Amino acid sequence: MSRDETAERPARRAGVVAAMVPQPPPPPAPSPSSEARRAHRARWSPELLRSELATTFRRWRTLVLLAVLAAVPVLVGIAVRIQTRGSGGDRGPAFLAGIAGNGLFLVFTALAVTLPVFLPMAVGVIAGDAVAGEAHTGTLRYLLVAPAGRGRLLLAKFATVMAFCVLGTLVVALSALITGALLFPLGKVTLLSGTSISFGEGLLRALAVAGVVALSLLGVAALGLFVSTLTDSGVAAMATTVGLVLTAQILDGIPQLQAVQPYLFPHYWLSFADLLRDPVYWDGIWRDLGLQALYAAVFGSAAWARFTTRDITT
Repeated sequence: MSRDETAERPARRAGVVAAMVPQPPPPPAPSPSSEARRAHRARWSPELLRSELATTFRRWRTLVLLAVLAAVPVLVGIAVRIQTRGSGGDRGPAFLAGIAGNGLFLVFTALAVTLPVFLPMAVGVIAGDAVAGEAHTGTLRYLLVAPAGRGRLLLAKFATVMAFCVLGTLVVALSALITGALLFPLGKVTLLSGTSISFGEGLLRALAVAGVVALSLLGVAALGLFVSTLTDSGVAAMATTVGLVLTAQILDGIPQLQAVQPYLFPHYWLSFADLLRDPVYWDGIWRDLGLQALYAAVFGSAAWARFTTRDITT
């Protein structure tokens, strides 16, 4: 036997003995956090969109905003009911008389009341917190680990904000319809042009009005999302978005700024009232939708440019 074989025998024997000795199990791998699992599931855009929708609409902030929007038509309906009782039901502003005669008019009135302030402020809160809120809590890094890409993530967040626009508008309309049916009679609807239509056609017009109102919030959603990509503070992004909405509203009410007002996103918001005419006046509605599309294109592109080149450090 050679000297090399003699040297290998103890090493081989030690390996056999080590193999016979039971080895302790490896330590369990740390369980991924909820945000890491969320990022792992978000490989494709449908899954990413479902994840964003579930995350947004499970937050207490979102539920509170929807509850406030639902309460506005109830308060308006009760106020109109009290006022019409005290005035005999025939006196007062024309829209009050319309609600007292047909509860469906409460849908149009509630949307007209919530569109200038309540709806855009709620959308501003959701849009402003979309990116900045996750950056502040540190969960944005987990989402960017997923192979979906930053562009798809931003698109999913924008779609989620638009889903809130639609849901918030429908909540206002449905709450107003239920309140109007409980407090006032229902029947044929007399349009602003004096033409009477059936209650069923009136419901279709109310649905069309809700759709136009939801699309009218497109500019606010894009603006808020862009602001959200500029900061890591969700509170700052929400406050800035709401402040810009209020500033645009103020500028739109100053007579000396008539040359600028047609380019402000809230200028044509109340054009949905033209759907209550026979025939429908489409000019203001198309201008409103075109202006919202322009704001969405400009600020959506700016948000994409900022978000795709942003250095996420938190």
